[in-house]
Order: sequence, then structure tokens, then C-alpha cells
Amino acid sequence: MAVDEVIDVLGRATIEAVLRLSAEQIAGPPHPGKPGGAVGWHGREAGTVCLKERKLRVTKPRLRQKGKRQDGEVRIPAYEAMRQGEKLSSRMLEILLRGVSTRQYRQVLPEMAETVGVSRSSVSRQALEASEEQLRQLCERRLEGLELLVLYLDGVRFADHHVLVAVGVDEQGHKHVLGLAEGASENQEVAKGLLADLVGRGLKTDQKYLFVIDGSKALRAAIDAVFGAQNPVQRCRNHKIENVMGYLSEELKDQVKAAMRGAFRLPAREGMARLEKQAEWLEREYPSAAASLREGLAEMFTVNRLGLPPSLARCLVTTNLIESPHSGVRLRTRKVCYWRDGPMVLRWAASALLMTEENFRRIMGYRDLWTLKAALGRNQPSNEEQVA
Repeated sequence: MAVDEVIDVLGRATIEAVLRLSAEQIAGPPHPGKPGGAVGWHGREAGTVCLKERKLRVTKPRLRQKGKRQDGEVRIPAYEAMRQGEKLSSRMLEILLRGVSTRQYRQVLPEMAETVGVSRSSVSRQALEASEEQLRQLCERRLEGLELLVLYLDGVRFADHHVLVAVGVDEQGHKHVLGLAEGASENQEVAKGLLADLVGRGLKTDQKYLFVIDGSKALRAAIDAVFGAQNPVQRCRNHKIENVMGYLSEELKDQVKAAMRGAFRLPAREGMARLEKQAEWLEREYPSAAASLREGLAEMFTVNRLGLPPSLARCLVTTNLIESPHSGVRLRTRKVCYWRDGPMVLRWAASALLMTEENFRRIMGYRDLWTLKAALGRNQPSNEEQVA
């Protein structure tokens, strides 16, 4: 660590001096023309040592056991220690995810970048190894210990590839990336596969959750198939507003948007009646907008029916919570110009999600999560407790 801190000041000479001292501990100081011990100096040779995010070319001493023509090389302890670059792969991947392509890698290294012995292919290979490990860690996360109340499901797109992501919120308001699957949210089999994988890793199915989705019918069907139809589902209001606005002229958008947002603040029955009147008013000139407004209307007011306080409901009526990690994924992968295949997309998505997860905060209104827990019936004993 000390060597790595002073490398920018003393440069390669510091490393080579340390290697020389380490060699002297084994062979003693070099004395040209004078006999030494069992290990002697045998010139110098090129080598490479690992220093955090870079490799440094150095010239190191060469030692050999006297009297042995084969297998007589003697290792220098300091050199062997400096070659242990366990953190190199993860550090390279972190740099890549922060928006630096493999072609630009040398530009982000310190002033001694010209001494780095890392090629573009080496960067890509080590990033691949690190991202595969992070994907494996995410896909093997155990979920038994998480007391989740809310599950968000939404998709993110990488060029022509789609990834469905699940994020959970526990009783204390902490957010957790639960899993991901290749495929669009409109694909019921993909959604069922992801939810079944969560169950297989320990997510309980004998208790209710609040599911927040983007409005996909395939997601709704997958939830019913894996967790049962008794779980409340809240559809994203922002997605609904965007869908309706897509069918309207510019002069009507602000008016209808304000009417929809006003209705969402009302009690469920009154709000649904207000939006039904809005749909009747739109039906004559904008039938597609009216149909979009009516579609899934009851699930727009799930949070209202549960009687949750506004402080908590604010983050439970949209998928913005999961959109935030997605924006982090897009930010960290914006330099990738070509998505070769699905496995590549999953590796990058998993790595970026795990990095974004490090900055997660608790949801707004987390102190009122006890109201959601009560609305879901979590305060009642489970079936197993009742039997006991």
C-alpha cells in the first residue's frame, strides 16, 4: 500500500529498488568476480507487477541456484507478492462501468500510464471474468432472510435486448436488487421464470406483497400464476399518463394530465368515477385515449384502497424506484456500442445494478411502512404459526 501511494512521485525506481532489496535478502549484495553463497545473481530481466488498477513494467533482478542448469531459478519474494493482482479485475470492471471504454482505458490511468502493460483485449477479458462473477452472485442471492413488503417489476432495454428486473423493499424501507432475466416485461414466460426463480431462492409465497408494475398484462398474469391472485397490484400512474398523452393533441395534454393527477388523489371509488367521466368526454374525438384510460383503471387506485398515507403512497404508485437503478445502468453502459448477445447484456446489467445498489437509500415515507404491513395482513400469524 505504501509503494502504491508514492508511485506517482518516485516512479518505477521505487519498485525496482524494493525488488533489489528483496533479492539481496536471499543472495546477499552482488559482488562481481567474487564467489557468493548457494544463490547467485544472474543479471536482470523484464517483469510486470500489479498496482491496483494498472500493471507496471519493471526490470527485476534474476537469481539462480549455483550448480543447477535446469530449474535453478529462485523467486524473489517481493516480486511474487506484487504479482498478486486479485483486485485488478474488479477495479477494471468498475472503471469500465463508469463510462470508460476499453479504447479509452489508458486515458484514465495515472501519469505513469505509458508504463502500463494492459492491452485492450486484456481489459475486456478481465472485465468479462469479473462481470460473470457478479452475475453469478446476483443470481444466487438467497432471499430467506428478507422480510419484503413491496416488489417492483420493470424492464430495461439495451439496443434490441430487453432485461426484466425485480427490486424489493423490506420492512425498514431498504431496497434490494432481487434478480433479473433476459426478455421483455410483455413476455409472460419470462416474467413467470423470474418470479419462480425468486421463490426458488427463498422468497415466501404464503404471505401477501404489494406488486408495483408498469402495466404489462403479462406481468399481472405471471404474478397470479406464481404468487396467487390475492396479492394487490398497483400499476404505474406515470406510465398510464404517458400512454394516454400519446393519443392526444398538444392543446389537450396539460388539461387531461391535470385531471388524471387530481383524480388519483381522491378516494378509490370517487377517483375511478372521475376518470370514467373523463374517458366519456374523450371517447368521441379520441377513442384510443379513452380506451387507454379505462384499461386497468381499478389497479390505478390499489394504494388508495389500501388506505396508505400520502407520505408512503408517493413512491408506491409509480415504478420510479426501479427506474432509478435503470438510469444508473444506462449511465454506466452508455459507452457500449455493440451488444453482442444476451449473456453479455445480463453480465453488464447485473454489474451495473449491483454498483447502483451501493447508493440505494430507504424509500420515502419508510416510517409509515407499518400501515402497509397491516394492510397486507402481515401482523396476523402465518398458517404455520396457526398450526403450531
